[in-house]
Amino acid sequence: MRQQDELVFSITLEDLQHEAIEMMGRTLTEEEVEIAKDGLYEGLRFDIDTVYRAIFFEMITR
Repeated sequence: MRQQDELVFSITLEDLQHEAIEMMGRTLTEEEVEIAKDGLYEGLRFDIDTVYRAIFFEMITR
C-alpha cells in the first residue's frame, strides 16, 4: 500500500547544479540557488494544471 505523503517528483540540488553547469558552464552560488528555488516553485505552481491535464489526457488516450 502506498503512503499518502509519498514523494512523486523531486528536483535535487544536484539536479539543479547539473543544469546550471550545462547551461551556464558553472555551478550556482548559494544566493543563486535560492533564486532558482523560488523560480522553480513559481514556475511549477503557475502551470501545474496544464501538466496534470497533459498527464491524464495521455493516460486516457492510451
